[in-house]
Amino acid sequence: MGTMEQQSEIVIKMMGWLTQAGDIAMGWLISPAAWSQFALLVVAYLAARLLAARLVPMMRRSIDPGEAKGLLATARRFALRFLPLLLPLAAYAFTAAGEQVTRQMFGSGEVIAFGKRVFLFLAARGFVAEVLTDSFLKILGKYVLIPVAALYMVGLLEVITQRLDETIVALGNIRFSVMALLRGVIAGSLLFWLGSWSNRQSAGYIKSQNDLRPATRELAVKAIEVVIFGASFLLLMSIMGIDLTAVAVLGGALGVGIGLGLQQIAANFISGIILLLEGQTTVGDYVTLDGGEAGTIVKMTARSCILETFDGKWIVVPNEHFITSRVVNYSDQGSANRYEAAFSVAYETDINRVPAIIEAAVATLPFVLHAPDGPDCELRGFGESSVDFAVEYWVNGIDDGKNKYASKVLFAIWNALKAEGIEIPYPRRVIEMRNV
Repeated sequence: MGTMEQQSEIVIKMMGWLTQAGDIAMGWLISPAAWSQFALLVVAYLAARLLAARLVPMMRRSIDPGEAKGLLATARRFALRFLPLLLPLAAYAFTAAGEQVTRQMFGSGEVIAFGKRVFLFLAARGFVAEVLTDSFLKILGKYVLIPVAALYMVGLLEVITQRLDETIVALGNIRFSVMALLRGVIAGSLLFWLGSWSNRQSAGYIKSQNDLRPATRELAVKAIEVVIFGASFLLLMSIMGIDLTAVAVLGGALGVGIGLGLQQIAANFISGIILLLEGQTTVGDYVTLDGGEAGTIVKMTARSCILETFDGKWIVVPNEHFITSRVVNYSDQGSANRYEAAFSVAYETDINRVPAIIEAAVATLPFVLHAPDGPDCELRGFGESSVDFAVEYWVNGIDDGKNKYASKVLFAIWNALKAEGIEIPYPRRVIEMRNV
């Protein structure tokens, strides 16, 4: 029953608004002052159209950067998108000036004020259609900005705003108006979109600074991200009229939650900050952990590090493991690594010749370094069927994935031994037969 009464009340109000609008329209049709205002509207529109026809081509030629690149060129391309708004904004400005004249001459200006609001509505539509390119902002403009401009155009914005302010929603002990809720949703959407955009821009700029260590860049990106979204959250609380002391209470509750059930998340977060500050392990390093995880660090987040193996798999390792366990770092920003290749020769070989032959062959390989030390061939032992050697060599990288250092070194050893007529023996066994 109450719902039917509310619906009938809304219908009565709508009928009253329509009747009032009809009376205003009839009054405009029979009023000489209204006709003069219509004439001023037409003059304002024609003057704006003439102005736009002359200025837009000239401004387009002067603003268009062509094929140029850079921050200034980007700003000029962005300014070009505003040129379609020149016509409705110029008409709005001319109409506003005409409204002042009519109010002084006739003491009224409702018709020309309505026309001014129409031009503002057209400017809002053009802004959404021509200027906004981001999909989220287009949706926000289509479903928020244009409806608000339409309500303002017909003079209902203030009435509806007041009605929404008077409608109270209660959630337990918390009471707020529908208008405050809508304002918070819209402001929050804009603030967090702006925060996300500014975070992307600042992150891109910081990561392009090659003079900084990767760990320093990652730490700066995380710090800016925390500052931007923290400031956005506090500003949103202020816009919605929420007392910031409630945030302090929420922070205390969050601290209790961390103490009770979020120890691992907190530990990983703090471990990530320590890793970024120390810089001993950073993006691009090839690491091996005690748990067997091995790969190149491709990303460091607040909670974990992502390792990419040479077969293309990603391993997510919590930051705490880099602090509490032993980590072997093979590549601190391109440092050299030492490897060795084992081989054997027959006992009939003059083993005094072998080190020079192998060291010379390995030294000719283009990836083998001569600093901190060149190839070093060492005698390792006397086996059952062979004399065992190993050659140590330094390379700038990891011997896995795209790099096949060991294979090329073994090929060089094989070819060098064959060229010198040195035999790599098969296993030999001596069989003694008794009482045959």
